[in-house]
Amino acid sequence: MRNADAESEEALRSAKKTLRASVIARRDALDAETRRRDSQAITAQLLALPEYRAAGVVCAYASFGSEFDSAAFCSDVVASGKRLLLPRINRAARTLELREVKNLHGDLAAGVWGILEPAERCPIVPLTSVEFLLVPGVAFTATGDRLGYGGGYYDRLLSGLNAKTPRVAAAFSLQVVDAMPTGPNDQRVHLIVMSDE
Repeated sequence: MRNADAESEEALRSAKKTLRASVIARRDALDAETRRRDSQAITAQLLALPEYRAAGVVCAYASFGSEFDSAAFCSDVVASGKRLLLPRINRAARTLELREVKNLHGDLAAGVWGILEPAERCPIVPLTSVEFLLVPGVAFTATGDRLGYGGGYYDRLLSGLNAKTPRVAAAFSLQVVDAMPTGPNDQRVHLIVMSDE
């Protein structure tokens, strides 16, 4: 039986890897102007969400590569007087530490894989404080299934989050797929805010 489980796990990993590569290639092919315009449209929708407006502590992420550009969203969190938490990777523990960022220019440094993350001096804030979570991902389904980058960091983080805390993804329309392979540890999002195209 163990052999069948291992084969099933390997098939799931392989299917996820194939979908991940396909979606990232399509996302990378978006031209800069489309990405900029769609990121602005997504940001406007995020800022209008009642769940965001009601939240005092917002966890987001610093985007990289061809992802939705989260910079304007993060700037609004700080400008609105909300507390902004960004993840810092703890490689030894294979977890994300949520740290408070007050200055988007002075408090961030390139971390693992070159992704901007809070400096070591930024205070760690417990996951229980989060009132709104902007979740990154490679692909999503309309029903909230999420495919990440393969490290499991966000699945582990989300598994410890209060089930009622809004988990919102921002995505270009090409990142929303009809179906995706999922496993028992994969965590879902409540809402996907996306570009209209």
